[in-house]
Amino acid sequence: MSGTPPILSWLLSREQMTTAEFGSFAGRLLVLFAAAHILGFLFAKLRQPRVVGEIVAGVVLGPSLLGQFLGNSASHEVAISFLYNLGLLLLMFASGAETRGLLGKEDRRQVAWLGLVGTALPFLFALAAATQFNLASLMGAANQRLPLLLVIAIAMAVTSIPVISKILHDLRILHTRFARLILGVAVFEDIALWAVLAVATSLAEAGTLPKQKIMLHVLVALVFFGAGLTLLPKLLKHLGGATWNVVARNNTLAYLFIVLLGYTCIASLLDVSLVFAAFLAGFAVSRDPEPQIVEAIGSLSRISFAVFVPIYFAVVGLKLDFSKSFSLTMLLAFLGTACAVKLFSAGLGARLAGFAWRDSVNLAVSLNARGGPGIVLASVAFDAGIISASFYTTLVLVAVLTSQGAGAWLDFVLRRGWPLLDEAYQRPQRASGGEAAASVTS
Repeated sequence: MSGTPPILSWLLSREQMTTAEFGSFAGRLLVLFAAAHILGFLFAKLRQPRVVGEIVAGVVLGPSLLGQFLGNSASHEVAISFLYNLGLLLLMFASGAETRGLLGKEDRRQVAWLGLVGTALPFLFALAAATQFNLASLMGAANQRLPLLLVIAIAMAVTSIPVISKILHDLRILHTRFARLILGVAVFEDIALWAVLAVATSLAEAGTLPKQKIMLHVLVALVFFGAGLTLLPKLLKHLGGATWNVVARNNTLAYLFIVLLGYTCIASLLDVSLVFAAFLAGFAVSRDPEPQIVEAIGSLSRISFAVFVPIYFAVVGLKLDFSKSFSLTMLLAFLGTACAVKLFSAGLGARLAGFAWRDSVNLAVSLNARGGPGIVLASVAFDAGIISASFYTTLVLVAVLTSQGAGAWLDFVLRRGWPLLDEAYQRPQRASGGEAAASVTS
């Protein structure tokens, strides 16, 4: 990323926080952390995604409500920003690690139809439709139209891995073929759409550069992404099993964190978004079948979701200022359009894959949950100056509302005793990535 990171600038500008400053920051972090967990617990009890409660905690403590009465300082903002970014990296690492065991041979035909039709149609529709409108109210500080178009298209098509897997886990259906189909499609979409977002952020950051340098910037991002999916996992597997690798042999959890930091450093040197580096790091380590690696991934994910990820989502809520950056018209228009297009496309993909109408509805509603990736998309695009504050708020709320809708629908279907898939698709299956997803999101 261009420029010196804020946390590094602050560290270089002074030696350390004073005791009073750290005590004040610890108090603020205590309130934020406790509120995220308490409201997350309450929302889970109400059969709502826990992430919604964590975001609401940030909204309550943010500028829209109590934030105007709470103390603040520049050093607090820098420290909170550091925890926010660390939580984001760990969330993306966990999302990449959840790809283990998915996309099995017996599911590839159905996943291909669901993924290609359910993802491509919303993406292409958004690109075509957005070109017909004035997008000034959606555009961020970078003032770049093409990156904005790509972000709108991604937001229309994306499906959440962390949130939908948590919903499936809470409903105790994570072991089913229905769950594996949903997660398989989500992985397919994530890999494709994160690559597109890498291009969008590269274009936004290189917007003032000559065309040749812009193309080079985009090419570097795509090469890094391609290498992260193909070459680097094999290299990492070899390094992890090397006899001289004393860290991997004696403290696998520390080794995974070193891998995450290593990917992050390489991405920073190449001026590629660190979010994609974290996803690729998780993807790479999940290719290693060694039991100690699998156990360490679960341990790191549990720590992340207990400590850092709730802070990330709470800070997402802190950024939402409904008094200044909220447009009900924008929210209703985008929510209605995004849901209609995604439900139609995913349902059509399910029908082409051979599923019955009721099965297609269940699959389409589940794939409409934008959850974590939708929120990450909003955060990355907003931080890169691609989208405006009001559109950032809209994307976060769309991610929250679609996730709530998916969870409520699946809970309703199960309570009525209806099958999620017809008997022909209920045959027993081997254990898969769902087990890993359960450990990651629980």
